[in-house]
Amino acid sequence: MNTAASATKARTGVSGLDTVLAGGLSPGHVFLLEGNPGAGKTTIALQFLIEGARLGEQGLYITLSETESELRAGAASHGMVIDGNIEVFEVVPPESLLDADQQQSLLYSSDLELGETTKEIFAAFERIKPRRVVLDSLSEIRLLAQSSLRYRRQILALKHYFARQGATVLLLDDLTSEVLDKTVHSVVHGVIHLEEMAPSYGSERRRLRVIKYRGQAFRGGYHDFIIQTGGVIVFPRLVAAEHRSSYARDQISCNIPELDLLLGGGLERGSSTLILGPAGTGKSTFSFQFLMAAVARGEKVAAFIFDEELGLLFTRLKALGMDLEAMRNAGDIHIEQLDAAELSPGEFAHRVRNFVDKSDAKTVIIDSINGYQASMPDENSLILHMHELLQYLNRQGANTFLTVAQHGLVGDMKAPVDVTYLADTVILLRYFEAAGKVRRAVSVIKKRTGFHEDTIREYRIDGSGLKFGDPLVGFQGVLRGVPEFVTTSAPLLATDGGDSGNS
Repeated sequence: MNTAASATKARTGVSGLDTVLAGGLSPGHVFLLEGNPGAGKTTIALQFLIEGARLGEQGLYITLSETESELRAGAASHGMVIDGNIEVFEVVPPESLLDADQQQSLLYSSDLELGETTKEIFAAFERIKPRRVVLDSLSEIRLLAQSSLRYRRQILALKHYFARQGATVLLLDDLTSEVLDKTVHSVVHGVIHLEEMAPSYGSERRRLRVIKYRGQAFRGGYHDFIIQTGGVIVFPRLVAAEHRSSYARDQISCNIPELDLLLGGGLERGSSTLILGPAGTGKSTFSFQFLMAAVARGEKVAAFIFDEELGLLFTRLKALGMDLEAMRNAGDIHIEQLDAAELSPGEFAHRVRNFVDKSDAKTVIIDSINGYQASMPDENSLILHMHELLQYLNRQGANTFLTVAQHGLVGDMKAPVDVTYLADTVILLRYFEAAGKVRRAVSVIKKRTGFHEDTIREYRIDGSGLKFGDPLVGFQGVLRGVPEFVTTSAPLLATDGGDSGNS
């Protein structure tokens, strides 16, 4: 982004939106902010005027569809105060047009009302001399114009008038009539489109897209946003190519020699690892083993948990010798429980990036992709979001650990979404039956950055954590769940102390 150019822009005051707009709105131009009722247009418009007032610019809010008291009440709900450099002008129909006895028979009242409305708007502008203007909403002018030609001419008249005055203008359109009419799109300098979607379960999702911005590069595509007390927050779509850093590509250890051997000596810094397996095999335990090793190295780490309640997770891992709660209280780790039904993918990527940027975290756990998928509109979006997020984390020198639960226990198993090709390393966990017991086995089936063991090792989870055995060379078919013995004996782990169920 051109810093000198962005410094001259009219900043919107909406967190993240100026990033999408490459600095803000070009001063002295007319912009269209469109979306269905409830999408967040009025809130963004108020933030735009309040930001101008903060910079000492006079603002004018012209409302044709909402009363001044309603507007002020809505602003107060966000903690916004409309005073000082912001004037509210409420356009009301002239009393003569509401009196049936005074209506002219040869001229529609809408013709008179449109002319009177325009005059009132111009008179208010001349009186206040604002630098920023909001006109809410165009649907009222469209109805008064009654035809596409008159509507276009009216918009052109407004545009030319405001342009001569050097004001930056936001026109709001609630799309309540003739939604296919793109008249205003061709006239204004830029168009921002807001959408509100209602999933089958969970809270509503909102996103925006810049459809047009003359003579200006902007961040294309859809960007998630939320409305909360205080205003709108936009989460610009993550573009990994914009974030690069230099770091030493050394190998990191998990502090378990057998697992390091499976991984060919360890994992390369700045890589992603997918831990794949059915429920209960210990995917979370494996990922937190790498987290513990990172804390021991003195690194900042973060864990984002979709599936498990934190209290239960703390209790379960403490029984395995991992006191996450104490480490969190000491500030060694950041652990956050997320609700996929209330979280958009853009907001999640923003949370991860925000923490990594601020703390320089070098280990990130996402547990699990199954829960993360619930916040996605479809599988293709999940793959694209994951690709950008993993690329971003890799370029920051962070190691990312993802878990995916597969359907089934033994035999052929499928994951709800295939992200194996995105990860640099894939660790496969399996149940198998041997000697009358259900056991667990692990193998590394992919590692982009160098050698890894092609063996299968049995492992056990007990009170001291993960325990690994020698490579299983005495039989085959372990990964299918029902092995066939090819020798008279097999190096199975002793089961003294028992196994504990983990996920």
